Amino acid sequence: MNTNTPSTTDQLADANTLHWTENEQACSARWHSEKNSSAPKRVIFADDQLTADTAYRYACAGTAMLWRGDFQNARQLLQALARRADRPSKKSARAAIQPKPMPEAFHLHRLAQSQRARTLDMLLIPFNADYSIPLRRAPDVSQACNEVYGKAGEEGFVISLRELLGLISAHEWRKKGVSINTGESGIELHIHPHYGVFAPVRGEYVALVADAPLPPALSKKSLAFDIGTGTGVLAAVLMKRGLKQVIATEQDARALSCARDNLNRLYLSDQVDLLETDLFPPGQAPLIVCNPPWVPARPSSPIEHAIYDPESRMLKGFLSGLAAHLAPGGEGWLILSDLAEHLGLRSRAELLEAIDAGGLKVLGRLETKATHAKASDATDPLYAARQAEVTSLWRLAAA
Repeated sequence: MNTNTPSTTDQLADANTLHWTENEQACSARWHSEKNSSAPKRVIFADDQLTADTAYRYACAGTAMLWRGDFQNARQLLQALARRADRPSKKSARAAIQPKPMPEAFHLHRLAQSQRARTLDMLLIPFNADYSIPLRRAPDVSQACNEVYGKAGEEGFVISLRELLGLISAHEWRKKGVSINTGESGIELHIHPHYGVFAPVRGEYVALVADAPLPPALSKKSLAFDIGTGTGVLAAVLMKRGLKQVIATEQDARALSCARDNLNRLYLSDQVDLLETDLFPPGQAPLIVCNPPWVPARPSSPIEHAIYDPESRMLKGFLSGLAAHLAPGGEGWLILSDLAEHLGLRSRAELLEAIDAGGLKVLGRLETKATHAKASDATDPLYAARQAEVTSLWRLAAA
């Protein structure tokens, strides 16, 4: 097929089915997207003869390319598309000369990220029902697919190559794990993140939990709640600090599975109870820890739920319910970056008002500067905010 000429018609198809025309016959395949994006409405076939410039024009116009060539060539093509997508336009170069207020800069950055993702998602890969890829030099990704999608079904499907590469990358992270050294406390952990579960690569917030003074009330009952446990890393740190029991809550099924896997690897599953629920478990505890998403904005993919929290729902829910779940003399530890404040998305006054409205008082605060790579990347559009970012552990108690 000549890949320089679209061979498709606009479709009125449902969002989960990809449709195209081949040899004047209507064809379709199941569409799979972990971020629940709709199936592209215009599809052409593409192979090794397609140039990067032509592919980029198609992608920008919203025309998806169902790959029929060599798999490794498709990967190279995606890299070429990414380079073109990241190339600054004349408009963006002019905008860089006139810096925007930080809230506007943040929203423009998020819009640019969304447009970039939409463009790069236009390169598609077919799958057989058994998770094999019917392309030359295609890797065996069946194990990675089983980890994320579950047991193979009875029909093939199509996904974006970009999503597939994310799945492969997550599989490697899951195998190798992430080493965490909390510094002064001497606690060392090896955590294996699963697909869609945020990896604890920012060790500064883990170190805060490892080093904060434990509340005296724990001497009466050695129990802590870990709200929104994710990989289970903070529950593991608390156990390594000598607590006898932790109840860790999570409402995401993949995160629960991930936490269970990590706690089993660390031989802590007998002391940590995992509970599928939103926010608090029943009862009270002398220590309640929560590391909610730090930025009040809408996530655009499942893994971004660990970073973006629309209207600070989880943060406000934690603060409004904390006092009722604290045992007498207990403390709530809120681990929170002030990045949202530097972005102009939430003020310190709003945070303090939410603490006060929850019937809470601040006992103290431990702080640490951000150490991640973006904090020192002057080319990042949000560099000024990231450079000023401080992560804090707020020690809260019932007022």
